[in-house]
Amino acid sequence: MGEEGQEKKRKEEKDEVPKVAMHRLFDYADRFDLLLMLVGTVGAVANGIALPLMTVILGQAINAFGAGNPDDVLSRVTKVVLNFVYLAIGSGAAALLQVSCWMVTGERQATRIRSLYLKAILRQDIAFFDKEMTTGQVVERMSGDTVLIQGAIGEKVGKFIQLVATFVGGFVIAFVRGWLLSLVMMSSIPPIVIAGAIMSWLVSKISSRGQARYSDAGNVVEQTIGSIRTVVSFNGEKQAIELYNKYIKKAFKSAVQEGTASGFGMGTVYMVLFFSYGLAVWYGSKLIIEKGYNGGVVINTLFAVMTGAMSLGEATPCVTAFAAGQAAAYRIFEIIKRKPEIDAYDTSGIMLEDIKGNIELKDVYFSYPARPDHLIFDGFSLKVASGTTMAIVGESGSGKSTVINLVERFYDPQAGEVLLDGINIKTLRLGWLREKIGLVSQEPLLFATTIRENIMYGKENATSEEIRAAAELANAANFIDKLPEGLETMVGERGAQLSGGQKQRIAIARAIVKNPKILLLDEATSALDVESEQIVQEALNRVMPGRTTIVVAHRLSTVRNADIISFVHKGKMVEQGSHDDLIKNPDGAYSQLISFVHKGKMVEQGSHDDLIKNPDGAYSQLIHLQEIHEEKGPVADSGIGSSVHDSKSMSKSGSRHISLKRSISRGSSLGDISRRSFSVAFGLPSTIQLQEVSGSLDESKEKQLHADQDLKEVPLSRLVSLNKPEIPILLLGSFAAAAHGLIFPMFGILLSIAIKIFYEPADELRKDSRFWTLIFVVMGILCLIFIPLQYFLFGVAGGKLVERIRSLSFQRVVHQEINWFDEPSNSSGQIGARLSIDALNVRRIVGDTLALIVQSTSTIIAGFVVAMVANWKLALIITVVIPLVGLQAYAQIKFIKGFSADAKVMYEEASQVANDAVGSIRTVASFCAEKRVIDTYHRKCEAPTKQGIRQGIISGLGFGFSFLTLYLTYALCFYVGAKFVRNHEATFAEVFRVFFALVLATMGVSQTSALGADSTKAKDSTASIFAIIDRESKIDSSRDDGIVPENVRGDIEFQHVSFRYPSRLNVQIFRDLSLSIPSGKTIALVGESGSGKSTVIALLERFYDPDSGKILLDGIDIQMLRVSCLRQQMGLVSQEPVLFNDTIRANIMYGKQAEVSEEEIVEVAKAANAHQFISGLPQGYDTPVGERGTQLSGGQKQRVAIARAILKNPKILLLDEATSALDAESERVVQEALDRVMVGRTTVVVAHRLSTIKGADIIAVLKNGAIVEKGRHEKLMGLKDGVYASLVELGMASA
Repeated sequence: MGEEGQEKKRKEEKDEVPKVAMHRLFDYADRFDLLLMLVGTVGAVANGIALPLMTVILGQAINAFGAGNPDDVLSRVTKVVLNFVYLAIGSGAAALLQVSCWMVTGERQATRIRSLYLKAILRQDIAFFDKEMTTGQVVERMSGDTVLIQGAIGEKVGKFIQLVATFVGGFVIAFVRGWLLSLVMMSSIPPIVIAGAIMSWLVSKISSRGQARYSDAGNVVEQTIGSIRTVVSFNGEKQAIELYNKYIKKAFKSAVQEGTASGFGMGTVYMVLFFSYGLAVWYGSKLIIEKGYNGGVVINTLFAVMTGAMSLGEATPCVTAFAAGQAAAYRIFEIIKRKPEIDAYDTSGIMLEDIKGNIELKDVYFSYPARPDHLIFDGFSLKVASGTTMAIVGESGSGKSTVINLVERFYDPQAGEVLLDGINIKTLRLGWLREKIGLVSQEPLLFATTIRENIMYGKENATSEEIRAAAELANAANFIDKLPEGLETMVGERGAQLSGGQKQRIAIARAIVKNPKILLLDEATSALDVESEQIVQEALNRVMPGRTTIVVAHRLSTVRNADIISFVHKGKMVEQGSHDDLIKNPDGAYSQLISFVHKGKMVEQGSHDDLIKNPDGAYSQLIHLQEIHEEKGPVADSGIGSSVHDSKSMSKSGSRHISLKRSISRGSSLGDISRRSFSVAFGLPSTIQLQEVSGSLDESKEKQLHADQDLKEVPLSRLVSLNKPEIPILLLGSFAAAAHGLIFPMFGILLSIAIKIFYEPADELRKDSRFWTLIFVVMGILCLIFIPLQYFLFGVAGGKLVERIRSLSFQRVVHQEINWFDEPSNSSGQIGARLSIDALNVRRIVGDTLALIVQSTSTIIAGFVVAMVANWKLALIITVVIPLVGLQAYAQIKFIKGFSADAKVMYEEASQVANDAVGSIRTVASFCAEKRVIDTYHRKCEAPTKQGIRQGIISGLGFGFSFLTLYLTYALCFYVGAKFVRNHEATFAEVFRVFFALVLATMGVSQTSALGADSTKAKDSTASIFAIIDRESKIDSSRDDGIVPENVRGDIEFQHVSFRYPSRLNVQIFRDLSLSIPSGKTIALVGESGSGKSTVIALLERFYDPDSGKILLDGIDIQMLRVSCLRQQMGLVSQEPVLFNDTIRANIMYGKQAEVSEEEIVEVAKAANAHQFISGLPQGYDTPVGERGTQLSGGQKQRVAIARAILKNPKILLLDEATSALDAESERVVQEALDRVMVGRTTVVVAHRLSTIKGADIIAVLKNGAIVEKGRHEKLMGLKDGVYASLVELGMASA
């Protein structure tokens, strides 16, 4: 296909979402499913016809009462009552079958589709994951799309068939009973549809505008909390709060507009309805006089048309669900059917009897599928003899890891071949080939299960002895035995509970247990610190003998002992030979790499000082290589910088962050705007398309928001106090709501009067029908006035409340101490979600719920009063059974909302399995673990599937029962009424007035209550919000108390400080640490990772307070100083500088919370070595830096961060690994900038690299929570067996 064809195709795809045909959704149904669907369909049709039949029986009842003399009324009515009983039994049974069968089959088919999908995903080749899908998407589809499909093949189908049956039945009956009246009635349908459609359109338009505003506010939250340390260290809280308030003010306007729009929509629909009823009464009377119709026929026709029309309106949610399901099915079915080039499930292919392990790459041409234009290998050849070890070295991106990818057959070369024992591996059976290869990669991926299970991924039926032996070989047995649960210890998501070295050793054990002939080690030790590296390296050395091994590494210690070293450069083999041979050629690439080797012998100790003085020397360069593993190969399996600050908490919050983002983007299966429409069992006009804009989080996530908090109940009075300024508005609104509430009872009175006048003599009928028609019209106009008024006023009050709550909460959040943000429940995603969801839920209490309460109260009181006035005895008897009708209306609404809403939550655990597997697809593929993953997945799915089926049956029973009671209640009411009429205790008109007033009142109430927000949710939200608002921050930067020193010298002293991170109390960081830093001096902190270097900085910034001991600044305890004033004195530059999504100028100005002149900005930029590159950018200082500064390179970001820190003109400079993430060139530039800035300031430096530390006035070595050595570089190097000296040596040796 040419370029144009592609373009054209893309355009078409954009316009139309591809879908599968509706019947194709059921492709994966088995015989039992077909039976269930058949029975369910029969039930749905029967249930659908029940409603129109009910209108016929109602017409019969009216005639039985209205015609003939009152004495034999009972016998006439009894016949009709029996019809009601039959209808009750029939429709109850039909409803049960309809709901249960469809829900059960939906659940069964969805489960089947899920597992087929997972199976298909695991089958795909690696190229598919490079190009087509990320883990996020796979999991999203697994959980999101299958729920959408389930929505389209489950109960919604039954619902849709039921509604269609009602529609057809309603119109058939209407036209059979009275076709003239039906035709006239149909004229009122288009206006209702149009009014509803316009409202939907307006509301969704306005609400998406509001959502956009809120998402701006959400971004402020995300940015502020995601980089809270940076924000507080620059005292940027005020700025963040102002920005946030600006955005939520805008959102308030949208909220009010939205309320007004939906109010007008509802008002219009009600108006049109009343008009059409007026029309029916007037025209019906005309037909009675001229065409010999009777009252029963008129009412029957009227209700039948209404029922039919309403059911069509209710079908819209079903249709949207079908559309969503069809689109989702297209995406999923496509993958189920996709057959990859390299197919893991393909059982054809040769299996060799005996394998020696000779590997050869012959004239290989290769580029990664994700970047086809970038050739990695251009005629590359390589031979590895059986049983030898080949090390591949070369710079980043030269194609070292690609060799491993080709041998594992993750990819096939475009030309040339990969041979095993002289046979092209394409002809071998894939599963068998991978079983013979053991892969240990740079970031070992463990599955979220036990250590034993993880090792067994290597060999499915491994015995305990084999596992034990593998663990011992891998040097892992010691630490496993020390764990309380030993091999049964859970390793956490992606192995997060273990350290890097421990994970790596388990990964090695997993590779050994399969006893592979070929071992592939891809940077297996690069992400480890010096000590772990030695242990892991030892383990590898034990395992390698007798196997063909290919090692890819940066570090010399790993490479030196290999039989052959191959130097690869830009996809070409430059030289090859053993370490000793290669070194003999002084101009060779390998020698250049190790140009600091003297006479073929490695200098392990001694004169490294001279070497390090030359920053461009190979030695200094190698130190970089050792510390920075830039991402290798095209797939970002990049190493982590050697010490990620507090890496555990970082990686945890990192993964949490992603998953929250992901979950926020999953909508609910109805789409964000779920339409609510309902009809009453009479087809009375209550189909109002209510728009409920659900926030974009689904309920399962909401439950999680409050799951891990102990929340105290909050009295409503506190909420009201927040809304105090709007009380007059609320009172007016309540008045409008009360008027709105009177609509249903008034409608009941009008109906009963209309029924009565149909049986009057002709001339009276003419006169009365005109008068009552006018009353209907007046009612319609009143609706148009009061309903929008109510919505508007409550919109204003609710909107103001949300704005106030969000602003107050955010203000409190920003001022919390850092420890609070370390808790998983306070990550930026969770807080953002809480601010938006909680505020909305609370608004529902105050706005929507209050309106509903007033409205329902007025409905109940009015209905009851009307009934009592009409006939108190009858009213009391009917009042007893009437709640059953309410129950039915409530069940009906719940049914429309859908019963299977919990599917998503139930499958969370199972999705986790899929998530793990796809996230580490290379590991799964290389260990042929597809079947294991699928089995685990099935195990996790069993419970939720059973639960879903059980739920289907229960929902069906409830639904059926509600219909049964409804029609029986009607039967009882009419029977009692007939008795009263026979005994002359009531008239015909009174019976119907009591009946309609009460029935309509109950329906009105139960419908509104079913729509009403879930009050428990709102309660939780209120509690959660006040928990934030009331929380006292332990280190509160908004407080103005505390000492403000005149001028700060910058003497720092730690006195006997003990400290543990509150989130990990079992790890003691400092035990009795004392350290003094004289003003103006530079102190460097060194020590292995986790020794507490960065913690010193965190304590100085007062991110945390020590558990005991003091920290003094110029002799004053820093806890006595005003927090904002203390932080003003510190300039912090951290390892990964956080820039905000704004221009470079704005980012630099962030350093000073005051006006800054252009000269000042340029001056600090020059000092930070940044002016040159900034002025070289097209927009100069106005260049936007992108989210988290992604538009700039690491070195550029770091220099902007330094400029920002200098602008404060701090007395104390804190540099936390400020240059560790940079490459050699950038590091030199940044280091120069730092050297200039450090002059005359007290500076605390945390670093790994020698070059950064050597010039410090004092070097302090941390170990086991205390300072073990302190002094200048030369002095510390002279200490025999000194910790510093050995750290430096280790650093050298591993180079």
